[in-house]
Amino acid sequence: MRIPKTYVEDLLEPEVYERITRSAMFEEPDRIPIWDYIDNWRAVKHFAHDVNELLEANVKVYHGLGIDICRGFGMSYEPDAEGRIVKDGTLERRISGLTLWNNPPIKDIDGLREYSVDPPSSDDVAQYVNSNKIYCEAFSPYTMWVPGCNVGFDIYYSVTNFKLFSIAKRIMPEEVKRIMAERNEVSLRYVEAAARERLSPLFFIGEDIAYKNRLMFPPEYLRNEFIPLLERLCGPLKEAGIIPIFHSDGYLPDCIVDDLIDAGVGGLNPIEPLAGMDIAHLKEKYDGKLILVGNLDCSQVLPLGSEEEVIREAKGLISVASVGGGHFIGSSSEITPSTPLENVIAFYKAVRQHGRYPIKKFNT
Repeated sequence: MRIPKTYVEDLLEPEVYERITRSAMFEEPDRIPIWDYIDNWRAVKHFAHDVNELLEANVKVYHGLGIDICRGFGMSYEPDAEGRIVKDGTLERRISGLTLWNNPPIKDIDGLREYSVDPPSSDDVAQYVNSNKIYCEAFSPYTMWVPGCNVGFDIYYSVTNFKLFSIAKRIMPEEVKRIMAERNEVSLRYVEAAARERLSPLFFIGEDIAYKNRLMFPPEYLRNEFIPLLERLCGPLKEAGIIPIFHSDGYLPDCIVDDLIDAGVGGLNPIEPLAGMDIAHLKEKYDGKLILVGNLDCSQVLPLGSEEEVIREAKGLISVASVGGGHFIGSSSEITPSTPLENVIAFYKAVRQHGRYPIKKFNT
């Protein structure tokens, strides 16, 4: 499959677009593309201390750090925001540890039975497209914006809590399926619009289905209930020549990775090493089939390691995952609020210095 012309192509510097698309086709460009999600108030203070508008500030951060691909960005809350309540429609979130924590709206079984979501209106879809075009334009010419959505399977943290979800799928499984199907339909309308407009050569689909070292659900349940919903979203993207990048934190065994590929997924993110994900194994088994996205540990190495340790880990990651293309290097989820600015800068500087092709093997 060759990547078709997309909306973002003419907005980006040609070398940036070529770097990303050649790597996505498992070819070696000038250097490894950098992909990440920044939620770090120190970086915002450093690169955009004079900017109050969130999008403009993050553009300065991404350009200042030399990040090639952006699938989103955090609010980068400062320490004095601790404890604040933030409302997003019916969803209530609390800032704790400089991060938003969900307080899902449905608290009982009756609430789940009554819960329903309508498909987006044509105005909603148009707004989705226009918003993503604005982001594409804002992050250009140095960073590619990647549109995205979720699968609609995630009612266990977006709609209710995991305990209530577990009860519901036993006592009213058809209602649970209905809710998932309705939420999936919402995402499908946005996916179809993104495919029709060919906003970007990549599309981000995020749904956490795993813990560290194990799945949240048995493989059979995911295969029966989750994978068909995911496949429904991947279809229009693949038909348009757009590569779906799937995100789930945690450990995904090979049997589920195989299912993801069969569903149409073309890239995997964030490949958490401390969750048990082995990127060297994935590179060996899925090279040419699956773009590997991320993998530098963001829970220990980036926030707690020294600059030297960050550089050593980056060089090691480059050695095992980047040869031959097919690797977008980045953190193993996001650059968290607790990460020192020095480590953030050291990581991306190391990639620009040591991530040029042909890749050298480093003694780490």
